[in-house]
Amino acid sequence: MQTREHTDQGLQVLVIEGEIDLACSPDLRAILHGYAKKKVPALALDFEAVKYVDSSGLATLVEYVRLAQPFRGRFGLANVNQRVRTIFELVRLHEFFPIYPTLAEARAALLAPPGA
Repeated sequence: MQTREHTDQGLQVLVIEGEIDLACSPDLRAILHGYAKKKVPALALDFEAVKYVDSSGLATLVEYVRLAQPFRGRFGLANVNQRVRTIFELVRLHEFFPIYPTLAEARAALLAPPGA
């Protein structure tokens, strides 16, 4: 797994490439804990180049959402390919994580005023 961070018109974006599995979940956890510590108001993970996510990767994402709840941090996934989306659907996490077709749609939703 490789990651790169950038800001897209006010939205913090973490681009992830490769597989998110037991070997790299601790690295992803450390990155996400950093966002939680900084209380990043809105975070999108760009999954365009993610090929696979195992249960440890899913648990890491759930953990971030739980850490972001106290400061009302918003979170979503963008550009999730069908293979990876199927993994989220099998365990019904597509109901827990907002999944957006594009980064632009993620940005619009995550940066929208609450209740909009």
